[in-house]
Amino acid sequence: MAETHDGTFTTSEEWFDSGGTKCAARVYRPTATDQPSPVVVMAHGFGAVRALRLYAYAERFAAAGYAVVVFDYRSFGESEGEPRQILDIAMQHEDWRAALRYARSLEGIDHTRVVAWGTSFSGGHVITVAGRGEPLAAVIAQVPHVSGPAAVRSTGLRAALRVGVPGIRDAIASKLGREPVYVDSVNLPGRTGMMTSPDAYPGMHALFRESGLKEDTYPRTVAARIALKIGFYSPQRWAGNITCPALVQIVAQDAITPKRVAERAAGKMRHSTVRVYEGGHFDPYVEPLFGTVIADQIEFLHRHVPPLKRA
Repeated sequence: MAETHDGTFTTSEEWFDSGGTKCAARVYRPTATDQPSPVVVMAHGFGAVRALRLYAYAERFAAAGYAVVVFDYRSFGESEGEPRQILDIAMQHEDWRAALRYARSLEGIDHTRVVAWGTSFSGGHVITVAGRGEPLAAVIAQVPHVSGPAAVRSTGLRAALRVGVPGIRDAIASKLGREPVYVDSVNLPGRTGMMTSPDAYPGMHALFRESGLKEDTYPRTVAARIALKIGFYSPQRWAGNITCPALVQIVAQDAITPKRVAERAAGKMRHSTVRVYEGGHFDPYVEPLFGTVIADQIEFLHRHVPPLKRA
């Protein structure tokens, strides 16, 4: 069922298949055009779900004339998949490719003008899928994860060791067909969690608060096995292969995806636009920085993938 918002766009809750599992997707369709619309495909970062502020971006894109597909990865949020909270990099890449295929199949969509939007961990995913040959009209990578070794260094040795032990236990459990061993996605400094920088716990709290959600609405855990793989995942290796326009948005005080490595990755892209803002890793999602970040994204889209006007 479609829901209308202020007459500028409608939304509907839909789903697509990825690897035999249903992925939940909210589809936004602009109403101010009778021409095929460009489409922005969006997914959240490490262990997060679309309801945590991605709808705020999608509403702005839809009001600006873009169709939008916002999806949850398998085993996260409203998507199906068991066991839950399994963050598998290759599986999330497969979900991205399935989401892009789904977006191209929608009625009223210009399948030649598809934009991949990713943030944090999914910022690395969109760099990877674009660099590995996915045909895209543009890429937006917000505070992207680009280097596994840099992420581990920024985490710190003690914090990495704290998640390494449950990571090993979970990897063994998965081989034996047992239930996953979970670890917190974010936690306070000095505690066990995948992200324990000083801004991580309050940053995630802000995402729930600004999304109007109780903090127990969605789990804030992931299967700990991912701790053994993050250090080997470096999307920057594919950055030089990206030929479409790319917007890379970086925050200067990012303790999770360091500024210098993100700038270096962006420099490898042939047609990159780089924007640097004051703030920490979680600041782009909420005011006062959100308004500036989304305005820059819409300006980038209008410049490189402009929507067609009503005939």
